Amino acid sequence: MIKSRGLARFYYASKYTIQGIKAAFRHEPAFEYEVYAFIVLFPASFFVAQSPTQWALLVGSCVLVFAFELINSAIEAVVDRVGAEYHELAGRAKDLGSATVTMGLIIVVLMWGAVIAENGSLF
Repeated sequence: MIKSRGLARFYYASKYTIQGIKAAFRHEPAFEYEVYAFIVLFPASFFVAQSPTQWALLVGSCVLVFAFELINSAIEAVVDRVGAEYHELAGRAKDLGSATVTMGLIIVVLMWGAVIAENGSLF
């Protein structure tokens, strides 16, 4: 199989990315909830942040949760594809993916809390 190059590669990479995001939204309730939280937090970030760096920390931490959730969903899909029977390593893989998402959520809370504390008030 010959890999695409140039604009064709960019086109296919973008297409696969959009398919992945749609699949996560459609099949992963946690991803859907995180999108809804982002719909609230993104506009709020413009009021909370007092510098471009603060804004990047607020929004970037939220985007990081999306990345972790997508990786977690990919791990779960592969584990589920391999088999439905319980296996210690399969359970561990799923638990580690879930823990990754939780760490991302903690990062969001820490970033937002630090920026709000540094600025002295919410708005």
